[in-house]
Amino acid sequence: MKNILVLLLFIACFSAASAQNSPNINLIDKATFVISTKEGTPLIIDVRTPQEYAQGHIANALNIDYLKQDSFVQKFAGFNKTQPVYLYCGSGNRSGKAAKQLAALGFESIYDLKGGYAAW
Repeated sequence: MKNILVLLLFIACFSAASAQNSPNINLIDKATFVISTKEGTPLIIDVRTPQEYAQGHIANALNIDYLKQDSFVQKFAGFNKTQPVYLYCGSGNRSGKAAKQLAALGFESIYDLKGGYAAW
């Protein structure tokens, strides 16, 4: 029984570590973010609160508050998982967590702005 618990704990830790290093997530700088989002109709998501978003945001960004987890997951359910998603928050912390969550939901190409809006 003890061996089974140790094995399950090992598998859980390995799975969590794998999700954190998803090949679907790319940390990109401002210059790359700007160039990448100029073509077509990119899906740019600001994961900050509505109050933070109202104080300034990247043009054409949708505001989907990462801290409101129920609605966060629901809003992404309607998006095409093969379309690239560009994320940012204030500093890169929340968008990093959001990127991992989107990778777990099956999104294929996720780009996270290094340094967040503060680097913008």
